[in-house]
Amino acid sequence: MRIEYSNKVIRTLTVKVTDKPGFLGKITTAIGECGGLIGEISTTHVGKGYKIRALDVYAEDENNLNEMLLALKNIEGSELVSVTDVVEENHMGGKIEIRPTVDINSLDDLRIVYTPGVASICHKIQQNPELARKFTTISNNVAIVTNGTAVLGLGDIGAVAGMPVMEGKGMLFKILADINGIPILLDTKDPEEIINTIKHIAPTFGAIKLEDIKAPECFEIEEKLDAMLDIPVLHDDQHGTAVVVLAALINIAKYTFLNLRESSVGIIGLGAAGTGIMKLLKAYGVKTFNGVDLDVSAMERFESLGGTRKDLRGVVSESRIVIATTGCPNLITPDMIQEGQVILALSNPNPEIDPDLAVKSGAIFAADGKSVNNALAFPGLFKGALISNARTINDQMKIAAAKAIASFALDGDLVPNILDKNVHNAVAKEVETAAYRSGSARYTEE
Repeated sequence: MRIEYSNKVIRTLTVKVTDKPGFLGKITTAIGECGGLIGEISTTHVGKGYKIRALDVYAEDENNLNEMLLALKNIEGSELVSVTDVVEENHMGGKIEIRPTVDINSLDDLRIVYTPGVASICHKIQQNPELARKFTTISNNVAIVTNGTAVLGLGDIGAVAGMPVMEGKGMLFKILADINGIPILLDTKDPEEIINTIKHIAPTFGAIKLEDIKAPECFEIEEKLDAMLDIPVLHDDQHGTAVVVLAALINIAKYTFLNLRESSVGIIGLGAAGTGIMKLLKAYGVKTFNGVDLDVSAMERFESLGGTRKDLRGVVSESRIVIATTGCPNLITPDMIQEGQVILALSNPNPEIDPDLAVKSGAIFAADGKSVNNALAFPGLFKGALISNARTINDQMKIAAAKAIASFALDGDLVPNILDKNVHNAVAKEVETAAYRSGSARYTEE
């Protein structure tokens, strides 16, 4: 299944607009007619008879952007003042940093937090290593580890090129869960080198988040490290995505009166995301899985997990719920859709079938990948694991996270607002509870 990579262009257009009814509408209409999308619109200056507006626009590529700019220049009563690459602006110098949590205003302050005062803390930890949770950041540090072999929709671009994504994950960890997410870039594709490297740096962290490592290597790396280390190791491309998909399906089942556990599930694309989704749905209680992938080893792995091999049409025709994670737009054609199906075409930016088209073709419910973002899951999932001092993040904890996410969705929505901190706090609390109930948590003395 061919993967098409996204090169979306985002720019902020500063436009001088005549302050009369209809003039701003002419601008937004022109952008829409060129196929562009509009994000935030703000007023940056009010003058006599005009306003300066800043519009965030999304274009398919540079040619599409130039088409929009030409259209705007031809609109009477407006003047294009500037075009700003807002993405580059916000990445200048990176997106994260390390800050001290104590003030140092004198030499006495320094002696307390560094030498000679620090020696007594070092001795305490030497005598009782568990005290590191109390006196250091270790229990709130998560390593975000990548070798850059499967970055977003960009593929194997290397670890350094993937650093902006890792910084983004670190930023979300801090903003949404107050966790120190620390990017670790590994310049190797050898699974054993990756495993050994992470093993040796693990004492710095309370958990390991594997990120953007391609299948099938990601499965071996996660499995071996999770067995080897006494802290959680989780490959987010598998399990973070799976948690949010399960949350969405819980709400779809509620809205459509579908019995999720008794429904047959078809998975198109059995890489990291597809396999993670299948594993978690099976843990939730779903019994019947049909699957397809061009990769023979992926199909064999799917069958070993209890799935049934089908071709593409067979998966769609014999499954009540169809989940596609291929990266191949328009792979599912309208004639394949069965009456009353649920279709989740999750590839971004272009899904395997447009949700509106799927519904017109008979689906009872359809959605694309815009709302199924694993950032809804991983901050709270890891926070709950860290608070409970969990040894691993097990299926009970993932299911608890999914249920918590689902419960915050507004009526009719699949999932809640990704920036709602209440959601992430609730996920953390439910994951912590599940960790204790399932035996993954460890009680520690304060």
